[in-house]
Amino acid sequence: MTETSSPRIVIVGAGPAGIRAAATLVEAGLQPVVIDEGHRAGGQIYRLPPDGFIRTPEQLYGSEAAKARALHELFDRLAKEGRLIHCAASSVIAMHEGRLHVLGESGVQVTSYDRLILATGASDRVAPVPGWQNAGVYSLGAAQIALKAQGVALGRRIVLIGSGPLLTLVGAQLVKAGADVAAVLDTSSWRQQMRGLWGLAARPVVALRGLALRARLGRRYHAGVTLERIEADEQGVAALCWRDAGGRQCHTSCDMIGMGWHLRAETHLADLAGCAFGYDEQWQQWLPKTDEMGRAGNGVYLAGDGLRLLGADGAEIAGRLAAAACLADLGYQAPVASADLRKRARVERFARGLARAFPWPAAMVRALPDEAIVCRCESVSVAAVREGADLGSGEANRVKSLSRVGMGRCQGRYCQLGAVELIAAQAGCAPDAVGRFRGQAPVRPAPIGAFLREG
Repeated sequence: MTETSSPRIVIVGAGPAGIRAAATLVEAGLQPVVIDEGHRAGGQIYRLPPDGFIRTPEQLYGSEAAKARALHELFDRLAKEGRLIHCAASSVIAMHEGRLHVLGESGVQVTSYDRLILATGASDRVAPVPGWQNAGVYSLGAAQIALKAQGVALGRRIVLIGSGPLLTLVGAQLVKAGADVAAVLDTSSWRQQMRGLWGLAARPVVALRGLALRARLGRRYHAGVTLERIEADEQGVAALCWRDAGGRQCHTSCDMIGMGWHLRAETHLADLAGCAFGYDEQWQQWLPKTDEMGRAGNGVYLAGDGLRLLGADGAEIAGRLAAAACLADLGYQAPVASADLRKRARVERFARGLARAFPWPAAMVRALPDEAIVCRCESVSVAAVREGADLGSGEANRVKSLSRVGMGRCQGRYCQLGAVELIAAQAGCAPDAVGRFRGQAPVRPAPIGAFLREG
C-alpha cells in the first residue's frame, strides 16, 4: 500500500492497551488516530498528574513506576514526532456505519475509520449498600484519581469497602500519602481468598506485592465482613455499620466511603459497534466475544480491560495482539504473536485466580431491603426493581423501561450488575438468563449545544 492509500485506523483509549496498539501500528509505518478522554495518555492505572505536580512516579505508581514512565515517554515521543495523531480530552459518544461521533472542546465532530481498535478499559464494579446514595460515597477509582491527579484525599476519616486488589491498593496508597484510613473492609473471607491461590501462583511476584500492600494496612484490614448500612447526617456520610467475620457488630465513624468490587469492563462502544457478547460466570458480567487476537468482526478489534479484565500487563499484551491482527487483516507484515499469547495465558490464569478469591457479592445484593436504593442516578429502589421483575417477566430491558433503573447519567454503569442480580433472584433464574441492558448513544452525557455545532 502507498502512503496515500494508507488505511485510517482509530484507537479509542490511551491506556496501556491503546499505547501498545498505537506503537505496534507506528512500527509498521502507519499513523493511527488515538482518541482519549484524558488530557494526557496513561489511562486510569498510569494516570498522569498536571504539570508542576510534586509527587514522583515512584510515589504515584509504586512498583509500577518504571512501566508507567516507559509508556508515557513512548507515547509522548510518537505524538511529538507526528507518528500518531492524539485527540485528547475527547470522548466517542456514538458510532454508526464506520463513523465516530467525538465530543471534544469544540463540540461534536464526526470522524470515519477503516479499522477501529477499542481499548476502553474498565470502571469500578460497585454493589448497592443501604445508604450509598448519600454525599461522601465514592468509588475506589474516584478516590484514586483524586490522589493521583490532585494529591488529595476525599475525606478526613476514610473507610474503604468492597473486595479485590484495588481495595488493597487504594488503601495502601492513601495510608502512604498520610490519609486517615479508619478501616478497609473486605467482603471476601480468608477461606474464599485461599480458593484463588492456584491461579495467583501463575504470577508469584505480583501476588507477593499484593501481600506487601496488605501488610501496610495492618489492623485496618478486615476480611469476611458483612456490610449493613451507611449512616448519614445533613453533611453527608457519618458512619458505616458492619459486622466482622465473627458476627460482632461494629460502628465506624467516617466522612468518606470508597467502594468497589474489582472492575467491570467498559463495553458500551463495543455494544454500539455490534460486537457479540457472552456471560462470563467467573467474572459474573457480560463480556464481548472475540478471537484470540481480539478480532470482533466488521473491522473492529478489542483490547485491554474492555475485553478481558487482565490488568495493566495484560492490557499491554492485548494491545499488541489487536494491532497485529489489524495489520495482518490489512495485508501488512504483522509481528509474531506466539510469545504474547503465551504471556497472556499466564496473566489470564492469574486474573481468574483473583476473580475466584474476590468474588462479586451476589448474596449481599439479593438480600438488600426493599427501601435500599439500587440506581443512584434515578433514585430507583430495590422494591421498584423487584416489582418491575414481576411485571417484566424477569428480562433486563423490560425492567429498565418499567422502573427507570439504568436510565440515568451513568447509563447503568453503576447499577446494572446489582439490578440484574435482583431481577434474577425475583425471577428465580441465573443472571445470564436476565440479559443485559442495551447500549445506547450517547454513551456519555453530552450538552445539547454540542450537537447543534456537529460537523
